[in-house]
Amino acid sequence: MAITDRQNPSAEKKKSLFRLFPFWQSRTTISSSPPSSTQNQPGRNRNRNTDVSKPSSALSISSVARSILPARRRLRLDPSSYLYFPYEPGKQVRSAIKLKNTSKSHTAFKFQTTAPKSCYMRPPGGVLAPGESVFATVFKFVEHPENNEKQQLNQKSKAKFKIMSLKVKPGVEFVPELFDEQKDQVTVERVLRVIFLDAERPTAALEKLKRQLDEAEAAVEERKKPLPETGPRVVGEGLVIDEWKERREKYLARQQVEAIDSSS
Repeated sequence: MAITDRQNPSAEKKKSLFRLFPFWQSRTTISSSPPSSTQNQPGRNRNRNTDVSKPSSALSISSVARSILPARRRLRLDPSSYLYFPYEPGKQVRSAIKLKNTSKSHTAFKFQTTAPKSCYMRPPGGVLAPGESVFATVFKFVEHPENNEKQQLNQKSKAKFKIMSLKVKPGVEFVPELFDEQKDQVTVERVLRVIFLDAERPTAALEKLKRQLDEAEAAVEERKKPLPETGPRVVGEGLVIDEWKERREKYLARQQVEAIDSSS
């Protein structure tokens, strides 16, 4: 009992000290906190790492947005969704499409088809200056329907045509390898489906097709014409002024005069 009586005063003294100096207890708790704070430091580093990774996540979001948003088209197509062909089984038929460069830069274009054995394009590709247009003719062999089944006209066919575009520098000539070397910059302008029209039934679509085929044929003939000559100048009705020819005639005339004088 005497021992317990002696210990109680010391405990009471400690309690009184805590009451008089409460900050001493807070210091002891703070001194015990550093280990926990050091444990939290990796968390801070992790926060810093997440902050550093924010720009990359923003870049990934922008790349995803570019892939989702539709690409800006460079060409205007007419017709814009389908290629119309007259339905004539066992024959090679034609269709036409007009392409116009609506961008402010030179643009290369290229055709692709899911039926290369029965379809081809003329021209298969090219380069258009800003505002320039071209007519392309598409050829297709129409097979006979299987089991003598009647082909449903004005219906979509399985054949498809893809038209792609690529921004190029002025003076660049078209080669198919351009689209392989710059795949990331290629834009798919449109995927066109094939629709057959009744060749014996006049419709607005068939009349427009005939008109476009005539314009395409005229454009081909125009390209076949030779370029205008820049050498001799033509004056009046077919009179050609050729300085070299005049000098040659004068030289021959002088030689004749000298020969006559020497003989006399």
